[in-house]
Amino acid sequence: MSADKSSSWSYAEDLPAEDEVMLRARERSFELGVSAISPGVGAVLTVLAAASKAQTVVEIGTGAGVSGVCLLRGLGAHAVLTTIDVDVEHLRAAREAFAEAGSPANRTRTISGRAGDVLPRLTDGAYDLVFIDADKPGLPGYVEQAIRLLKRSGLLVINDALDKDKVANPAGREPNTVTLRQVGKAIRDDDRLASAMLPTGDGLLVAVKK
Repeated sequence: MSADKSSSWSYAEDLPAEDEVMLRARERSFELGVSAISPGVGAVLTVLAAASKAQTVVEIGTGAGVSGVCLLRGLGAHAVLTTIDVDVEHLRAAREAFAEAGSPANRTRTISGRAGDVLPRLTDGAYDLVFIDADKPGLPGYVEQAIRLLKRSGLLVINDALDKDKVANPAGREPNTVTLRQVGKAIRDDDRLASAMLPTGDGLLVAVKK
């Protein structure tokens, strides 16, 4: 990356102003050892949620609620966020963040369990947006489930899609990198989807279901 590109990326990442609610959510993430999304990614999630006018959202990988708060801030007053995480401590921290953000309890549904077990129980074609920020080995399965869950014109968003710039390097053969590279190509070539890769954060892969 050129110096100018690097500076522009850093500027874009630092541009969003985060309030005390977000800062406390980030503190909980740090305490729990969770890698939270960047401010730039959070801002994009809010914009995508708002622009899509999503009413039903699934989040795979709750963390400590940083991404959930960003999604909720873009959603309408009656929209519902369903968030899935295997760690009950993560879900407890997320619920605290949601409450501090002023989100009514009936706008969020937190589900404890493995995404691979939970997703098949959700309704086909019932969701406007699916955000994936979870374990990379499970990503191919999560993506296929997400496509099933999405309505027509629904959005699929995958965080960390460039894996700290390793996906773009053909020599990068780490298992997670290979999985992300394969998933990116599969989504690009999937006739059901139109997709784009955004360099925000560690890469956001965004696709819309045709």
